[in-house]
Amino acid sequence: MSRVWLTGAGTGIGEALARRLAADGHTVIASGRRLEPLAELARRQPGITPLAVDVTDRAAITEVVSGMGGVDTAILCAGIHTPTPARSFDAAVVRELMETNLMGAVHCVEALLPAMIERGRGHLVLVASVAGYRGLPTAGGYSASKAGLIALAESLKLDLDGSGVRVSLINPGFVDTPLTRRNPFPMPDLITSEQAADAILRGLQTGRFETAFPPRFALAMKILRLLPDRLYFALMHKATGL
Repeated sequence: MSRVWLTGAGTGIGEALARRLAADGHTVIASGRRLEPLAELARRQPGITPLAVDVTDRAAITEVVSGMGGVDTAILCAGIHTPTPARSFDAAVVRELMETNLMGAVHCVEALLPAMIERGRGHLVLVASVAGYRGLPTAGGYSASKAGLIALAESLKLDLDGSGVRVSLINPGFVDTPLTRRNPFPMPDLITSEQAADAILRGLQTGRFETAFPPRFALAMKILRLLPDRLYFALMHKATGL
């Protein structure tokens, strides 16, 4: 079985993935900003080592990775969401979203890649969102951060093809987590964190580059990505009432 580093493991999808991977026999290093939920996770599920580290801290990530002794797979799942509506647009909020959702992954990739390339093996899994396919209402900062992750994963794959280092992209739809429970609107095709973990692991086993789910909602978002701008904007205004 493999050694897996999982960021954002304290809650939501990351927590569910950590439990599943450990139950399947993998050695899991579960990291997040707060030690308490990680320690509780490790107490309930053997095979998990808790690690408190903030992905926005580049130096801390570099130090942590250098002390890990190498991992086979890194699932970069750390993320936050805060609405950024245009009428109360706040650059500080957008910066926070970018620092965690995009730069957090960038810091991890920077620290992990040299050893993976030298060994000629490794697996980088970047967890973005279907919200990165197109800009969504009141979510400029979040959509931008996830669009950046999608582009990062695509570029890394092109650069690393043939190196032995595999790159995978995960694009979830709405998942029932502490973050999404704050949303003041109905969330179509909402799934549990456990269902999301199952979908991710199934997707990674296929070897394909992108795993997007749930299938119906992901397909709808992919179609929206292909629409002409005028039609897309009209449909989104009608669907959201904004």
